[in-house]
Amino acid sequence: MRGGEVMKPGKSQKGSAQRHLNAGFVAGGLLMLLGYLVAQHFAVSAPHVVITEALEVMNNIKAQGEIGNGKVECKMEGRSDTCEVDGDVRTNGTALSVTLVPAAWSERREWMIRPYSRRFASLRKVAVTRLQDSAAAPPCTVTHGTPAVLFAVGGYAGNYWHDYADILVPLFVASRRFGGEVTFLISNIRFKPQWLVKYGAFLRGLSRYEHVDLDADEQVRCFPHVTVGLRLDKEFSIVPELVPGGPLSMADFTRFLRETYALPRGAAASPAREPGRRPRLMLIHRGHYRRILNEPEVARAAEAAGFEVAVAELRGDAGEAEQARAVNSFDAVLGLHGAGLTNAVFLPPGGVLIQVVPYGKMEHIARAEFAEPAADMGLRYLDYSVSAEESSLMETLGPEHPAVRDPDSVHRGGWGQVFELYLAKQNVRINVTRFAPTLQEALDHLRRQ
Repeated sequence: MRGGEVMKPGKSQKGSAQRHLNAGFVAGGLLMLLGYLVAQHFAVSAPHVVITEALEVMNNIKAQGEIGNGKVECKMEGRSDTCEVDGDVRTNGTALSVTLVPAAWSERREWMIRPYSRRFASLRKVAVTRLQDSAAAPPCTVTHGTPAVLFAVGGYAGNYWHDYADILVPLFVASRRFGGEVTFLISNIRFKPQWLVKYGAFLRGLSRYEHVDLDADEQVRCFPHVTVGLRLDKEFSIVPELVPGGPLSMADFTRFLRETYALPRGAAASPAREPGRRPRLMLIHRGHYRRILNEPEVARAAEAAGFEVAVAELRGDAGEAEQARAVNSFDAVLGLHGAGLTNAVFLPPGGVLIQVVPYGKMEHIARAEFAEPAADMGLRYLDYSVSAEESSLMETLGPEHPAVRDPDSVHRGGWGQVFELYLAKQNVRINVTRFAPTLQEALDHLRRQ
């Protein structure tokens, strides 16, 4: 049995009846008070005073009714659709539904929510319903004392950057306020079973309870609160003032990762504090496409600048804890634009992320995904834009090809062309002389720590 569960099917009906009775007593008493106030004011006051106080009392009755009935607050704007459902909330996994059961009559409403942070992702939607009354409510078969967060492992899950930007960071934002007293209701697991294995420690760091595989769940589960869907307010980052339950930041997120994976380093190395120690730089190796063709030369240039350098291939199927500890042992990460740069979350604060931006006016995309997020993590972000002469496109397509001569025309052709030409078919050969000032800037930053 999961923590906080009570297997008593009849309990919810009894509680619902009691809430009906309590609400009736409250409403009846307030209406009697209203009648008294009206009578008194017709005797001694002007009519507008009577109306004002009557409205105040009626508003109080309405507020009490809303509290007893629970509430659904849905936010359908920006990149994401989410609902906060509070009260007598019941979930049906196989139907993928979340139902609010009111204590008194209420207008029926329904919302369809995609339980993923990007609403255009192709996923089955959750039906969120506020019933008119309790007559049509399915009886509880499992009662939980904790709130729940419902989300899907789908969309772009499996891409390392999207794992963090679309699911892990938004899940941290949605659930950290509960201090571990929360149950995760997860949809779409059967399509990504290894996802839960890879990020199991992360989920256990946020919840003390076993997750529920919604698609295989035949129970009607009752919760006091359910968050449906995940919000993405900023790419691969957090907007503190928009966090439910109080401000959190990306610095809090990376601190949580260091706690979860027992990462030893909470500050980057500083030559000023540790004379004679060379800061460590990880050069990310890509094995298939979008490669740095002269990796050994770039590594020697970084060593000449003053770094201790290691070339590493960060595999998406690697164990998360092992990879986190490896990255945390470095002070700087250098790599060509791609999901591997997501590992910057494990760098110690004060470290440096250097992104090599492929040729083709890709700066906007590259910076949106890593520049502000890195700064929000407490890292120094630097980038190096590849020139046409450093791109393999010059050789494979020729200088007169539109992809080389007129990148704007490629962008006008849509994302498919941009991805194919600038991300899938391009390698780079970095001019280490031109690159040297970027390495020096990174080293200078670490010296100032």
